[in-house]
Amino acid sequence: MSRKLRFGILSTAKIGITKVIPAMQQGEFTIVAAIASRDLAKAREAAGNLGIPAAYGSYEELLADPNIDAIYNPLPNQLHVPLTVMAAEAGKHVLCEKPISLTVAEAKTLLEVRVRTGVKICEAFMIRSARQWLRLRELVREGRIGPLQAVNAHFSYFNADPSNIRNRTETGGGGIYDIGCYCIQAARFAFQQEPQRVVALLERDARMHTDRLASAILEFPSGQAIFTCGTQMIPYQRVHFFGARGRIEIEIPFNAPNDRPTRLFLDATGGLDYAGITTETVPTADQYTLQGDAFARAVLENTEVPVPLEDSIANMAVIEAIFRSANSGQWEPVAP
Repeated sequence: MSRKLRFGILSTAKIGITKVIPAMQQGEFTIVAAIASRDLAKAREAAGNLGIPAAYGSYEELLADPNIDAIYNPLPNQLHVPLTVMAAEAGKHVLCEKPISLTVAEAKTLLEVRVRTGVKICEAFMIRSARQWLRLRELVREGRIGPLQAVNAHFSYFNADPSNIRNRTETGGGGIYDIGCYCIQAARFAFQQEPQRVVALLERDARMHTDRLASAILEFPSGQAIFTCGTQMIPYQRVHFFGARGRIEIEIPFNAPNDRPTRLFLDATGGLDYAGITTETVPTADQYTLQGDAFARAVLENTEVPVPLEDSIANMAVIEAIFRSANSGQWEPVAP
């Protein structure tokens, strides 16, 4: 591989500034070459702080830069598809933050865009490139716990700020879009199947109208998954994977630290004193660096991206079914 992929960043969103950009600047196959904001002063400030060569006062200017190969899109959820389309039509490959869209129908429009423009489009589920998740899949495939039967996930944080985009309906806020999508992705990734139907409960904030507490059951052909996510709850995250002969637990599944190893706990005895648990340490890595490199390699080698659009559409189909179930109070099928 002879070169690196040159990225332009759309917006000065916090996740980009604090996590993704610094990580991609350490990548083997990624360079952050430019950043854009609708406020040129913000773009210049971010560029200065992070050592990014170019700053633009509009997204259109960045997309017109011939020295940019690909775009990272961390804009608010309702802008994911419109700016992804704009970037693709400018000939830029796109790594777009999750959720890729707000509906299945909206996500499907990107299929035609991908064919027409010939660019790569990938949803930024960083866990799909993270070492601890790849190791989890290996352990399940090896039969270390027997056939996978159940996945149990929890993901929560506390944010009751009505001005925050995560708490605004017009920007696609709410817990399911923000963090429930990870729990869905985790179960689908582990089972390597699609759920057939779901049932869910949602509690909405009375002022902001976004979902602040959600629980769901997903029925897969070979098992079940249960998750709870909350946006006004004590911060916590864990995922457990259960089989007839064992259990695997990911200690920090979604916000894996980049300054120390992560751990998987393997229980092969089921003893309630936890004496039978062994620990597998996964070497220190930044999951955002790994995500950027995986996407860049797919572009440079013309191979499949870590999370292709078809996978993104399948995840969105589960999200839509969860919302339908919360409204109907019934099991809802997941559209294929």
